[in-house]
Amino acid sequence: MNMISTEESSSSKPDLSQKIVIWRHGQTDWNIENRFQGHTDIPLNAVGLFQVEHAAKVLLGLRPSKIISSDLMRARQTAAALGTLAGLGVDIDPGLRETHGGSWEGRTGIENRALDGENFLAWLRGGDLTAGGNGEKRSDVARRTREVVDSTLTKSSGTVIYVTHGGAARCLIGSLLELSIDKWSLIGGLSNASWSVLERDSLGRWILSEHNSGSLPEPLFGNESAV
Repeated sequence: MNMISTEESSSSKPDLSQKIVIWRHGQTDWNIENRFQGHTDIPLNAVGLFQVEHAAKVLLGLRPSKIISSDLMRARQTAAALGTLAGLGVDIDPGLRETHGGSWEGRTGIENRALDGENFLAWLRGGDLTAGGNGEKRSDVARRTREVVDSTLTKSSGTVIYVTHGGAARCLIGSLLELSIDKWSLIGGLSNASWSVLERDSLGRWILSEHNSGSLPEPLFGNESAV
């Protein structure tokens, strides 16, 4: 009879004390203009810098144990605000980048509707098609963001903060909640510098315990540009 040691058995079980925070970057000028940012490296504007400094003071209360950020400037600037307060270094991982928008990047929602209306609207409705013709699918984004989370949590405990982007956050949350891709578009967007918190239930499943926290009274900019 095969025996499983206590150590092996316990290591295969999820850590129910783990908590993750998915934090969207602060405001950029392209958010205000509703331009699809995607992989384009746009910095925070003055409002965005103020937002992340305020949000960092709130997130500090969650006693983060680790901070991991997308490599794009707007995310790195956001993560740095919390890292400075918490006295933590920030790990950079391109797996947390926003969706590559292909030909849609740099265009406004109105422009993308005019130039590629059928595909753009199908994508907005939640279709798993390639963004902008030569960008990424939602399933691609979910796969790489999940790889970051799954690999991190095998080595970390406590509250881990993932600093990412609006579209990437939605894909990651939908994947963690084990929702079908066509339902991900029903998850409300994150306002700039706002976050969601996920925790494990008694069965080891991820549950969404907070969503779009810290946003009020901030409007949701860049919803059509998924960024």
